Amino acid sequence: MAEKYNRRAKIIGTDIEIDVTEKKDTIIESRDDDHGHDHHHKETFITKYIFSIDHKMISKQYLITGLIMGIVGIAMSLLFRLQLAWPEESFGIFDVLLGKWATDGVMDPNVYLALVTIHGTIMVFFVLTAGLSGTFSNLLIPLQIGARDMASGFLNMISYWLFFISSAIMIASLFVEAGPAAAGWTVYPPLSALPQSMPGSGLGMTLWLVSMAIFIASSLLAALNYIVTVLNLRTKGMTMTRLPLTIWAFFITAIIGVVSFPVLLSAALLLIMDRSFGTSFFLSDIFIQGEVLHYQGGSPVLFEHLFWFLGHPEVYIVLLPALGITSEVLATSSRKPIFGYRAMVASILAIAFLSTIVWGHHMFIAGMNPFLGSVFTFTTLLIAIPSAVKAFNYIATLWKGNLQLNPAMLFSIALVSTFISGGLTGVILGDSTLDINVHDTYFVVAHFHLVMGISALYGLFAGVYHWFPKMFGRMMNKNMGYFHFWVTVVCAYGIFFPMHFIGMAGLPRRYYTNTAFPYFDDLSDINVTITIFALTAGLAQLVFLYNFIYSMFHGKPTEQNPWKSNTLEWTAPIKHFHGNWEGEIPHVHRWAYDYSKPGYKEDFVPQNIPLKKGEKELQH
Repeated sequence: MAEKYNRRAKIIGTDIEIDVTEKKDTIIESRDDDHGHDHHHKETFITKYIFSIDHKMISKQYLITGLIMGIVGIAMSLLFRLQLAWPEESFGIFDVLLGKWATDGVMDPNVYLALVTIHGTIMVFFVLTAGLSGTFSNLLIPLQIGARDMASGFLNMISYWLFFISSAIMIASLFVEAGPAAAGWTVYPPLSALPQSMPGSGLGMTLWLVSMAIFIASSLLAALNYIVTVLNLRTKGMTMTRLPLTIWAFFITAIIGVVSFPVLLSAALLLIMDRSFGTSFFLSDIFIQGEVLHYQGGSPVLFEHLFWFLGHPEVYIVLLPALGITSEVLATSSRKPIFGYRAMVASILAIAFLSTIVWGHHMFIAGMNPFLGSVFTFTTLLIAIPSAVKAFNYIATLWKGNLQLNPAMLFSIALVSTFISGGLTGVILGDSTLDINVHDTYFVVAHFHLVMGISALYGLFAGVYHWFPKMFGRMMNKNMGYFHFWVTVVCAYGIFFPMHFIGMAGLPRRYYTNTAFPYFDDLSDINVTITIFALTAGLAQLVFLYNFIYSMFHGKPTEQNPWKSNTLEWTAPIKHFHGNWEGEIPHVHRWAYDYSKPGYKEDFVPQNIPLKKGEKELQH
């Protein structure tokens, strides 16, 4: 018996010592990981699919939860787009979905605000943060650095379940009688601090705050896990300069999360104190319906500072993983080494640093000191430099490449396009003198949706199409992928490009109708056009969902390395088991981007292939 188990131990990994006590046939492992565990306990449905500690399963849980939240978030945006295009019209769908909030199918103004609020919250935190960092950091960090799992599988499981609970509470807040939180996704006080200020400021707001507090706990646990894994569990030969750019992006994203998320937690806790315990951190001299409230000495601008200290880095917490995925897909599908590897790493580090010192550009007209405005303008314009480095390096990678235009590649190219077009408008908004003219108009909506919403979504789609074979052992349907891409890309620009112009014309955001202002009558046709594009884009996502679910069960079985890629995840067996590799973990001898290297028959050289005699390692 001891012999049998010793043989097993060799398969699972090196240096696992096993004690076998004859009497009870129990097995005690002397190493503190439990990869041997799966081999001698039959996994049940619950341990395999629900309370799993395997990073690959947890990444699937994040992805599927994120997609469900995405359906809710996009459905909300379609509802308020209908309201904006045809204000005061009656819609049967409002009756069905909104119930008492849409008398005779006409949307109540309070619920319009609530939809905008929850749409923003869900998309930013529950879809993009979890869909990108949660899914792909979990899937790729151990596989690409050559580790058997995350540093702590248990913490990883806990962080997913906290994320799931916070998603459930956020969805539950939609069914509160007085209505869900409606203070905008930024939840500025006093609207969010005084339960009597509007219907959504009561229980709906409390649930929002609880959900966010749990979400932050989940993000912090996950981020710490990612950081420790990258620093401590790299395989032999995997130096930091040989890491794929995806891992650099996930690693730095996790560091930004650890720096900035606690600040939002403090803002949420202080807001809970103001709401429930009579403090006045964010409140001062308030009158409601002729009643003088007792609050004194607080400042709502303090909340803005705390919120945006996370709020701006959050853009990059969402965007950097998408850019990391793009780096990997572009190099693989151009069959060329990524251009300027070290510059790309440097630009990720520069973006991470600068993103934490630019938050004030959201507050130019919030009563902030004008001198501070000029400081924030300067730092904001600086961040354009590393962003431009990334954009130019992507274009240089594509230049004269042998382009394989599969859906993942197309979405990556589209990301570069929206990153540039949305980024340029950021220069206008980052300059305090120009920002004053377009602040709180649709111009801002257009800017951040292109950069953060659409670019990050493209990164998510590129990642799903590219690593789907790794996740599920099957390929997605290419033709459906092409349909999904073209309709999504045309509609995304169709939605957000015109918004720049109605923003410059002065149309304010978050108004549920603009019919009270004759000045804006000319712009109503544009709103209709935008809504038609939005509805079409929403339908295209159904094709993606169908493709995703169908391919999961009935897609074409994948081969070992379908994209002819160099990174380590494609050396792991297709068969899923806890521990990633049978036997020894592959060692690394080169960087991740040896595509089309002279002297080799194939146009790719995986990282685990030793250098030939006299061969130099490239690292641009």
